[in-house]
Amino acid sequence: MSASKVFSLEGKGLKLDTAEDIAPHIESLKDNTDVEEVHFLGNTLGIGASQALAEVLKTNKNLKVANFADVFTGRLLAEIPLALDALLQALLTLPDLHTVNLSDNAFGLNTQAPLVSFLSEHTPLEHLILNNNGLGPHAGILIADALTRLAAKKKEAGAAPLRTVVCGRNRLENGSMEAWARAYAAHSDVTHIKMVQNGIRQEGVSHLLKVGLKEARGLRVLDLQDNTFTAMGARALSDIIHEWEELRELGVGDCLLSARGGRMLGEALQAGKNSNLEVLRLQFNDIDAKGLKSLVTAADDHLPNLRRVELNGNKFNEDDSSVDALRDTLLERRKERGPPLDEGEHDDWGLDELDELDDESEDEEEEVSGEEEEEEKEEVREKEVERADEAEQENVALEESQSVDDLAEQLSKTGI
Repeated sequence: MSASKVFSLEGKGLKLDTAEDIAPHIESLKDNTDVEEVHFLGNTLGIGASQALAEVLKTNKNLKVANFADVFTGRLLAEIPLALDALLQALLTLPDLHTVNLSDNAFGLNTQAPLVSFLSEHTPLEHLILNNNGLGPHAGILIADALTRLAAKKKEAGAAPLRTVVCGRNRLENGSMEAWARAYAAHSDVTHIKMVQNGIRQEGVSHLLKVGLKEARGLRVLDLQDNTFTAMGARALSDIIHEWEELRELGVGDCLLSARGGRMLGEALQAGKNSNLEVLRLQFNDIDAKGLKSLVTAADDHLPNLRRVELNGNKFNEDDSSVDALRDTLLERRKERGPPLDEGEHDDWGLDELDELDDESEDEEEEVSGEEEEEEKEEVREKEVERADEAEQENVALEESQSVDDLAEQLSKTGI
């Protein structure tokens, strides 16, 4: 994009409190119908500066991308809602604005109201980036519900669908997963979802997958890394992954899939429904040699476009023949259609460095004796969760007081 179409104050570290402070910096933005992107990240905006900027933004009718990440550092809690509201009210007037980045701003429950209002109304929105905003489960529910309302308004207006949602490092936890499942079911044309490091446990993960993401059949990128799956979440993923025939990238690293979960995922990928998959991130998941072999079989026979696999931190030996087989497969694919080998290691191709493997082969015999019993317990627990979910859906709509967190707490008392 030409420089004339991009206005940027990115990373200048400006502290702009008043209209007078910001005026000289945005003079060239006034009535600029050529500009399509604005980048203010890395500065800090007060109420007066935000209100003055808002008036200028209203004149940029061809604006498509607005990046306001990290623009409230050092601001008082009382300042942020007024400043944010001024900016978002201006963005609502821009008919072509499809991408909004508000990451690294401390919103939380006390400052979410302007954001909820904007997300409920801005039908041109296609790409939403909300990373590291300190939302918590309650504000997470409000944001997700706003997106659900947006889906209905998009349909009424015949607007382009929401394509991207990035909402990581926000402590969404189990308590907001019912609301997020509803939002994703409503936005079934979404293609890119990243919700890493949100403290979501296996019950919430399962609900999100089975009730929400199952409907997103055009999904291309799913990144849920650093949440907790266990075998329960792995089963839910394995049960629905065949729905995503367009899936290119799956990130479930550091999710405690478990040995059994790794095998289930490998078997699910052998169904041949995910032939477009290119990147598989599975680090630190307790995947054992059997799970590795299952994944390698899938890669060789059913995932012809797979080019990058990350498996460090799992529980098999680096000398396992399956490791060599997988490395060879990915190397051949790089030779055929990737960057030249003389460029060295490439983060987008091949197998990652396996320097933190936890080989438990010596303890395998001791573990096997209790494996079947543990699996039976897990299956009973999963069935209890499913029955409880079904009963809840038959009676009333899911409410916050009946969140998956509460469900998990009740189940923990059953002694299973």
